[in-house]
Amino acid sequence: MLYAIVGKDVPDSLTKRLAVRSEHVARLQVLQDKGSLILAGPFPVADAFDSGASGFSGSLIVAEFDTLSDAEAWAQADPYTTTGVYEEVIIKPFRRIFPT
Repeated sequence: MLYAIVGKDVPDSLTKRLAVRSEHVARLQVLQDKGSLILAGPFPVADAFDSGASGFSGSLIVAEFDTLSDAEAWAQADPYTTTGVYEEVIIKPFRRIFPT
């Protein structure tokens, strides 16, 4: 089953994000290597591809997990969660319609 993981950043999260970004990306790479990652990326604060010092307001990850509990456990162990980059994480089952 696919799950959408939406992390909402704390205010002024950029420094915290950058400190653990490589660990976060490494975990996403594992999902990608397993063929489980559909998409992942941040929500820029500024209306631009590179939001620079404005930072990010959160992230979206869509990935395949066996169960909702597995998706929740993955999200709770992510460095963005454990180090306080995210103030809230919402996980919902996701059904992809497009692209087919």
